[in-house]
Amino acid sequence: MKNLGIKCALTVIGLSASCAYADTFLGGYIGANAWNMAVDGGFANEETVTDFAFEDKSQASFYAALEHPIPLVPNIKLMRTSMDTTGVVALTSEFRFGDELFVTETDLGTDLELTSTDYILYYEILDNDLVSIDVGINGKHLDGTIMVNELEGSRSVSESFSGIVPMVYSKVEVGIPATGISAYVEGSYLSLDDNTLSDFQAAVAYSFVESLAIDMSIEAGYRSTNLELDDLDDIYTELEFSGVYVGLEFDF
Repeated sequence: MKNLGIKCALTVIGLSASCAYADTFLGGYIGANAWNMAVDGGFANEETVTDFAFEDKSQASFYAALEHPIPLVPNIKLMRTSMDTTGVVALTSEFRFGDELFVTETDLGTDLELTSTDYILYYEILDNDLVSIDVGINGKHLDGTIMVNELEGSRSVSESFSGIVPMVYSKVEVGIPATGISAYVEGSYLSLDDNTLSDFQAAVAYSFVESLAIDMSIEAGYRSTNLELDDLDDIYTELEFSGVYVGLEFDF
């Protein structure tokens, strides 16, 4: 029985080590994207949200990853995205937000200031010129402030919310050898109780600089982020952020 336990432990360690593939030496990548973001949906202090007509905005996203060959220790990736927008609505029913009650037919404006920061721990379970697969977990930190004001009045109110949401993370990339062309799908997902969050992006990339020191690539893709929050600091949301993006990545 003791030998069986030792064999099982060695098997688990071996499997974990095989999942921890990374660069032969310490390496990683950094990048930035410009996201043409459209926003749909709404928010409230209660389960029934009020939809707003939001403006399309161009926002920035920055990310950096560090990879290593140490078994069992995950690689790390950080990504920060601005998701600010503004919107308006002509109320068709009463809308209570913060300490204010806005009656039917009131014209309201809103400013949504939202930042998403992803703290990702992942393993490379496959890494070659043809296919690369990463799996891990993501702690998505949402930090936002929602301001609501009467367009023809003096009343205004703001509510802030903040929290870290644990999500499952994965990335699959497929390359065409000797062309510099690749495509990838990357995303995080959570569905728990009445909270459903997803953040997915897909892109085609072209590596136009390849050297021993650094590789540079340009990419174009589509990103969709859905936030169905149920009582995060008294905030309920049904928001979708989506649109095309272009970016530049440096791999070292």
